[in-house]
Amino acid sequence: MSTQQKRLVILGAAESGVGAALLGKQQGWDVFVSDGGRIKEQFSTVLAEAGIEFEEGQHTIEKLLNANCIVKSPGISEKVAIVKQIRAANIEVISEIEFGYRYKGDSKIIAITGSNGKSTTTKLTWHLLNKAGYDVAMVGNIGISFAKQIAIKPCAWYVMEISSFQLDDIKTFRPDVSVLLNITPDHLDRYDYKFENYIASKFRITHNQTPDDVFVVNIDDTVIKDYLSTHSIHSKIIYITMNEQNTENEGGHISNERMYLNYDGEKSNMSIHDLTLIGKHNQYNSMAAGISANIAGVRQSKLREYFTGFVGLDHRLEYVATIRGVTFINDSKATNVNSVWYALESMKKPTILILGGQDKGNDYNEIMELVKEKVKAIICIGKDNSPIHAAFDSVMENIIDTTSATEAVLAAYSLADNGDIVLLSPACASFDRFNNFEDRGIQFKEAVRNL
Repeated sequence: MSTQQKRLVILGAAESGVGAALLGKQQGWDVFVSDGGRIKEQFSTVLAEAGIEFEEGQHTIEKLLNANCIVKSPGISEKVAIVKQIRAANIEVISEIEFGYRYKGDSKIIAITGSNGKSTTTKLTWHLLNKAGYDVAMVGNIGISFAKQIAIKPCAWYVMEISSFQLDDIKTFRPDVSVLLNITPDHLDRYDYKFENYIASKFRITHNQTPDDVFVVNIDDTVIKDYLSTHSIHSKIIYITMNEQNTENEGGHISNERMYLNYDGEKSNMSIHDLTLIGKHNQYNSMAAGISANIAGVRQSKLREYFTGFVGLDHRLEYVATIRGVTFINDSKATNVNSVWYALESMKKPTILILGGQDKGNDYNEIMELVKEKVKAIICIGKDNSPIHAAFDSVMENIIDTTSATEAVLAAYSLADNGDIVLLSPACASFDRFNNFEDRGIQFKEAVRNL
């Protein structure tokens, strides 16, 4: 290693880590990648082909502590011993999005965070810019990593989905447009079980913004509203809201089943029924995406056309089929109770709800009223369904335990009447019976098509 060449160490060899490694190598760093577990073959092959040194199943401390800069995977907690040693050595530790940001050039960034709806809003925002002919990439927690995109195909615009974990290790990262959709308690084990720490982490998306940048925020979210009442934000704040009185302010609002957008003297509106995404939460997502596209320069006159061509995310309120009058919806990505609340809130017909999996200490009281109002039966698909029975046995006559996606679909179908909805929205992780939430959703869809 030459004395001039700086050493970059990457902790974690998945999508973000490998992306940072490729960009570091391209930019002339001496790169070393260290992963305490097994590296997936798809990633180890990329590293080997790029001539990047790596280790797996261990962290060789002397190979880490001679770094000038360390890029830490967002999945690695500060509580891990190796991170504590690195912090004690006073080495700069940053996230992959921070590393990518340092090499982004003149490109522009729309960065999107929130506890729910990030992926949908990111994909929709990317779709609107892409349809308008922008040179744009979708990166971050969806698509490929920011750093990898910069390394292999730099773009003029980046639409990024960002988690709180990624924001924790930024230093200079500054999006031109930042979006905060909502904040509900999540990942509190990473934040010393203090909700206020998680809230502050989400707001780090605005940390380096200036008055020339824009912050798009859901002002109807009480957690966000309370934080804004006691903290100053340097960027220009634009609200999205369901408040019909917001007609004169820049931003977005919903009134009489129409979505209104207003930015920089341009105004437009469209029926919420022209949106391909269902549910109140998706109206917030659509307002956030629409106003972000406006800020990026997309003409409002084109938005309705672009919105109607959008196809939502797989496994997120995904329409599967209607069989003999029974509609099947795959919401396998709903791995917490809050996501199920959003799903049930958007159901307009009697619903048979498929729930269960690896429970994360769920409080089902959050959805109790919606279950009483909209759900006619619950089908359980977890190995241990006792938390669901404890919550709903007293209010739900039909609760059936099943052992597979096929069995669950058959049970739901047998209870469904013409016009009913069968909704897979599990509120739980999938690992007790499935590889991941995608596998669960795919098996559900296969079972529906085999009816």
